[in-house]
Amino acid sequence: MIDLRSDTVTTPDEGMREAAATADVGDDVYGEDPTVNELEARVADRLGTAAALYFPTGTMANQTAARVHTEHGQEVLADRQSHVVKYELGGLAQHSGLQVRMFDADRGVPTPEQVAAATVAEDLHRPGTGLLCLENTHNARGGLAIDPETIAAAATAARERDVAVHLDGARLFNAATALDVPATDFTAPVDSVMVSLSKGLGAPVGSMLAGSEDFIERARRIRKLFGGGMRQIGIVAGPALRALENVADLEADHENARLLAAGLDDIDGFDAQEPETNIVLADVAETGTEPAVVAERLRDRDVLVTPFGPTTIRLCTHRDVTREDIHRALERIEDGFA
Repeated sequence: MIDLRSDTVTTPDEGMREAAATADVGDDVYGEDPTVNELEARVADRLGTAAALYFPTGTMANQTAARVHTEHGQEVLADRQSHVVKYELGGLAQHSGLQVRMFDADRGVPTPEQVAAATVAEDLHRPGTGLLCLENTHNARGGLAIDPETIAAAATAARERDVAVHLDGARLFNAATALDVPATDFTAPVDSVMVSLSKGLGAPVGSMLAGSEDFIERARRIRKLFGGGMRQIGIVAGPALRALENVADLEADHENARLLAAGLDDIDGFDAQEPETNIVLADVAETGTEPAVVAERLRDRDVLVTPFGPTTIRLCTHRDVTREDIHRALERIEDGFA
């Protein structure tokens, strides 16, 4: 089976399994797990922030950031196609009593003018805007790698209006790799950032939330409130530490995505968007088949993909998919729609 549904399906390698088995552990709620403490320090250093905090999931980290940055009832600015809007079960409203003011912007990031127009001042009748959420890479728009200048322009416009900025950087290292810039170029203009270690980097569990020391101190309390106070979690933080060593390998995933997209374009009925990172969106309308049926037909040929819209499927390259797997997958897809 060639699994192209997501980069979340990767399995831990032997080094990660060894790290889990041999990790020094302690009670992290007391701040006594040395492996977690090392992971948090390394990630903060990598991202150029004062502190970082380990979370079981990126969704919990995003929701925690929103809770810390805002007051009950405030508005959050977010792209209509963003993860916090589409894939987090309305958590901004459910967990923090927030309203979402959605925008449609080029590549999912608003211009300074759009930020200014969408920001609402607090007054007797309105709670005001409390947070701008950005995303990089942008999942639903095809893994777009947003350049640091675009992130900074939107963030500066928000902060000039006393609106905090959170960056959902679940695949931030993919963006940094694709654009050949350090991750700190993306994090410098924002107030907080989440990065996932369990996607392209291959850790079995975990995401990181990073920001100032005061922000992380408050985030630790909210993590506990949301049920994320964990105990001897060095056994999963150990593999996450190993995953940090895999950033350099992301370029191979990007190369495989480009190969996959080019191959799909050569198959009748498939029209692939040129990938910027490791996500390929392909329009299958010309096959005359619904995306869910396309996915089922490919499953029968041992290729797993994700239906991703009325006429679109998503294919995602990752550590467990080799170049040879890409060639085999293309052969099976062509065979299924010849």
